[in-house]
Amino acid sequence: MNQRRGSVMLGTYYFGLILLLYLPIALLFLFSVNSSASLSFPIRQLTLNWYQQLFDADAVLRSARNSLVVALGSSLAATVLGTMVSILMLRYKFRGQSVLVGLAVLPLIVPYVVLGVALLILFSALQIDRSLWTVGIAHTVVALPYTLLIIASRLAGFDASIEEAAMDLGADYPTTLRRVVLPLIFPAMVSAWLTAFTVSFDEFALALFLSGTQPTFPVYLFSQLRFANRLPIMIALAVLLMIGTLIVVFIAERFRRREA
Repeated sequence: MNQRRGSVMLGTYYFGLILLLYLPIALLFLFSVNSSASLSFPIRQLTLNWYQQLFDADAVLRSARNSLVVALGSSLAATVLGTMVSILMLRYKFRGQSVLVGLAVLPLIVPYVVLGVALLILFSALQIDRSLWTVGIAHTVVALPYTLLIIASRLAGFDASIEEAAMDLGADYPTTLRRVVLPLIFPAMVSAWLTAFTVSFDEFALALFLSGTQPTFPVYLFSQLRFANRLPIMIALAVLLMIGTLIVVFIAERFRRREA
């Protein structure tokens, strides 16, 4: 009897959790195809007009391009740096190793608002104008811990004797890295890159402080929420952003499972 009651309570909790997580997303999609600009029920007619207006807006496409450029650059830089730090962390012993690892993962625990203010002060002191470059640097910093953890977990998962065997056969360590280590961790690198891309493309707080006159996708979306007549278009924009994020996360998960 107690076991049955526990199963019912667990099922109720699970259903409530799923409802809480996915009902807002379902409502978001529903209102993005609502013909009325008013976010209220009942919905009388469905339309894709808001999506058409979205793609006709130059400012929207420009902000999407800004986010894409920043995400591509910062995720690549974060993946390269994460690979280098992972190899240093797991294959070498040197003084200050723990300090390096601590600095690399520090952005995971520092609030993005605090980090954004700190970087804004730093760039202002260095007389560097806010632009997509400053956003890209900030996104590289916050994406580095994700790439480091993903790639390091893969490096720790295979035996270092494989590298030793390659060097016993005459290969130097750079050759061993290029022909043995990197092919083995390549799926993890792709997964790390996709994760870093998602982190950058969706990030708002840092971009708000550092984008200047070149807003990224989330910053532009937030700036348009104050205009009631633009709200349905922004909802359609949010739906597309969510779908794109889910696709990237799904691909990253497939690569993570493949390398596991």
